[in-house]
Amino acid sequence: MTYLTDTAPGSGARRPARAWLATDAPALSLDGDWRFRLLSGAPGTPGAAGVLPAGEEPEAVARVDFDDSHWGSIPVPSHWVLEGDGAFGRPIYTNVQLPIPLDPPFVPDANPTGDYRRRFELPGGFDGAEAVVLRFDGVESRYKVWLNGVEIGVGSGSRLAQEFDVTEQLQPGENLLVVRVHQWSAASYVEDQDQWWLPGIFRSVTLQARPHGGIDDVWVRAGYRDGRGTVEVETRGAAFPVRLRIPELGVDRTWATAAEVAPIDIAQVEPWSAERPRLYDATVSNAAETVTLRLGFRTVEIRGDQFLVNGRKVLFHGVNRHETHPDRGRVFDEEFARADLAQMKQFNVNAIRTSHYPPHPRLLDLADELGFWVILECDLETHAFSRSGASTLSWTGNPSADPAWRDAYLDRIERTVERDKNHPSIVMWSLGNEAGTGSNLAEMAAWVHDRDPERPVHYEGDHAGAYTDVYSRMYATVPETRSIGDDGDDSLLLDCSAAESARQRSKPFLQCEYVHAMGNGPGAIDQYEDIVDRHPRLHGGFVWEWRDHGIRTRTPDGQEYYAYGGDFGETVHDGNFVMDGMVLSDGTPSPSLFEWKHVVAPVRIAFEGGEVVIDNRQHSADLSAFAVRWSHSVDGRSAADGSLELPASVPAGEAVRLPAPTVVTDAPGEHWLTVDIALAEATAWAPAGHVVATAQTALGRPVGPPAWSRGRRVAGSMTAPDARSPFEGLTQLAGRPVDGPQAELWRAPTDNDLSGNFTGQGGFGSYDLVDPWSNRGQGEPSPSSAELWQKAGLDRLVPRVEAAAADGSHRRTRYAAADSRESVLLDESWSRDGEAAVLRATLTPVGDGGIHWPRIGVRFDLPSTVDRAEWFGAGERESYPDSIRSAHVGRYSASIDDLVVPYARPQESGHRSGLREMVLWEAGSPWLKVEAAPDHLDRRPGFTLRRHTTAEVTAAAHPHELPESDRVYLWFDAAQNGLGSRACGPDVWPDHILRPEQRTLTLRFTPLR
Repeated sequence: MTYLTDTAPGSGARRPARAWLATDAPALSLDGDWRFRLLSGAPGTPGAAGVLPAGEEPEAVARVDFDDSHWGSIPVPSHWVLEGDGAFGRPIYTNVQLPIPLDPPFVPDANPTGDYRRRFELPGGFDGAEAVVLRFDGVESRYKVWLNGVEIGVGSGSRLAQEFDVTEQLQPGENLLVVRVHQWSAASYVEDQDQWWLPGIFRSVTLQARPHGGIDDVWVRAGYRDGRGTVEVETRGAAFPVRLRIPELGVDRTWATAAEVAPIDIAQVEPWSAERPRLYDATVSNAAETVTLRLGFRTVEIRGDQFLVNGRKVLFHGVNRHETHPDRGRVFDEEFARADLAQMKQFNVNAIRTSHYPPHPRLLDLADELGFWVILECDLETHAFSRSGASTLSWTGNPSADPAWRDAYLDRIERTVERDKNHPSIVMWSLGNEAGTGSNLAEMAAWVHDRDPERPVHYEGDHAGAYTDVYSRMYATVPETRSIGDDGDDSLLLDCSAAESARQRSKPFLQCEYVHAMGNGPGAIDQYEDIVDRHPRLHGGFVWEWRDHGIRTRTPDGQEYYAYGGDFGETVHDGNFVMDGMVLSDGTPSPSLFEWKHVVAPVRIAFEGGEVVIDNRQHSADLSAFAVRWSHSVDGRSAADGSLELPASVPAGEAVRLPAPTVVTDAPGEHWLTVDIALAEATAWAPAGHVVATAQTALGRPVGPPAWSRGRRVAGSMTAPDARSPFEGLTQLAGRPVDGPQAELWRAPTDNDLSGNFTGQGGFGSYDLVDPWSNRGQGEPSPSSAELWQKAGLDRLVPRVEAAAADGSHRRTRYAAADSRESVLLDESWSRDGEAAVLRATLTPVGDGGIHWPRIGVRFDLPSTVDRAEWFGAGERESYPDSIRSAHVGRYSASIDDLVVPYARPQESGHRSGLREMVLWEAGSPWLKVEAAPDHLDRRPGFTLRRHTTAEVTAAAHPHELPESDRVYLWFDAAQNGLGSRACGPDVWPDHILRPEQRTLTLRFTPLR
């Protein structure tokens, strides 16, 4: 079984790579139920596929008379570890680690191996075919194929199509196809992508008849410039004459010989773009076969440091997209994929990087149809070689620089490009991801440049820019990104000489990964976008990533949850690092996705001098697809609404000024004007009225602090229902038992809070409170924020009453932790205001101030019957200092369980900013009204309402592990720390770091029954 350790791309009757085509040539789908068994992978003969039944020869399974009657069955396509309720093994998740020893090209003797058998009848339409092709669109990992007992060949490249010529082995009537799939092979070392290891035949298997003289391959290049189109046709194996038809454009051209084939000029076409994905149906045919295509006319080019499509600069507001489904893994589901892409469009995503392999080919058809700029990435990553020892970056033994792997690298990029070359959505080829650098990658780039000179080549690991066309980075900080965009900056770029830096600065720049969306986050999306707006060289980037990869799982008692690394007993794993999308595993958009939508909107709204400025930031489309609506609210309640008339045409790159609506602002309260840009008509991805962009501005004079907060009116003894003693604290509010307030500085750490990060990829040296980027890339990873907070004891504060008034109107409590100097003083001052109780709570830090804090606020413990909140503030979703641009002032309502996001690993969630007032509901009716006053700097508090304490949330690894709750907990925060992207990128920007300082909360509690 030496083929398992062979670094070659494959062997046997392999056919050359070609496009995935819609053809009228006969085909037979072999999808469906196959006979299946899993060889356990127990140690045996070196390189063997586990333990065979006693007496069975190694390849007896391929014999026609082999008895498989005792086997089970499995659907194809599928992953065997997701079938059979665990009977066929379990998924494994790693990021940089390998689940097998780093010992290339060898693999363990314990190598789970799936044997598949399928009997099928050969259709009559295959009679007389010149050749019959057996096509596998995706098999993980290496596999061997037999037909009717004859070995056909070996396939490799899990996410790449492979075709075999089976003409000689087919027979009329019944045929037997046998496939042996190995989980581990030499190919595993170059497929170390950050994802689940999911073996099996997971894409379709088809048998295709190739007619004599048929069109074996075709590439139709459709170019565009200044309203005119050009078409070039390249065919392979086609018998002439060959005919091209594009009925809608009146094109009908026949070439009698290959020598006659020439470009066709078309006087007038509509261009294809991600905004207006105009497609034209076309056919290429001859006497033997007709191939159908959908053409998009567009031209890709780089001019200086500008990346252009159809002569206009492209800004990538993109996401990295893995193929992932909570039940099916990487098995393609077209309905699911279409909904996935429609959701992207609804949230203003305009680009996709296919991380880190070509997706199912139908996904690219959908990208053509719906409109996305696509960076199509090769199936290649060798990330495990980046480490020798625990953390040192070395790339020792990396296949990218090893000549033994050259053919495999070239084979992978050839199959990538050839399969998908006809797609207008693909505007750039990517060699792969996190595979270091080396001659094999350079040769891949040279092959692409020769085969497809129009589309640029991308690869982030080419730091010196030796063989790629764009400058790409991952997780560059805000200052770094600014310096890259600044013409006047001559500092050296990452790992580059002065000459290499100059070369890179002459190219378009993009971030192929940035703002890591793991758990609650990311922050600073707006800061990156503001820089991109100001620097022409910058072309945006791709969020890591689109969707969490959780696998739908159930506990023994039936509770559903989404599993991540370690949940299947893996020997090594990378935990919940696979849960880093802006969409949760079940498709729920996270609050960060709403923030993203707002920040990168293709149409921007500003308010200037009594006018509404509508800025068209689209690539090429005018504003004719949109309508403008406005609404006027007073204290969050609707007062008036209407629409604004857009001019007939506002071209891309231009702005229009519209008179702001005239509204009456005499009534007391906060007046707000909100303007929405919405779709005027339905599209393929959203209904009419879908809001694309929105903005809000305050009207009239600022509202001052409420009268009840302007003075401290101590009312003497607090009587029922607000009775309290100097040492017991609050015991009741509005007739119900309540505990608090108690100072709270801890928050259940977000994934960003927990990360110490790593050097060389947005990493840090020692932590610096003033400038967390000051030591980037120096030394070992710095402590995580959570580690710093825990060391200071912020998660275990205990109270000590220092002073209390006899009448209960005032109390001072010190909150401190064992073996820590960090503490905070909480001064409570209570007063009466009619039926209401007013609390003025001042929190004063005591200590050396050497760390930042997660939050500064107070907590109340409420009855478990509290079930709903209505509030007037900045909402409607959770927001934090560096993720608040999409939070608009208004009135909102939600049940308590909808106030917290069910992140795959429970963490800080649910903070709503800018609170004015809220009403708590208990058992279905209003119970308590709470009003919040701004402090002397007009800063308003936020609130969080959830069923579990920070300690309970911190301790849980999954939502279902949270305990049954007998209370509801309400936090009022004077401030929260920002979110950042530190799980795999920059920490919180200094402006949004919560430094210890005295803060005051002023709250008014009014019973409602």
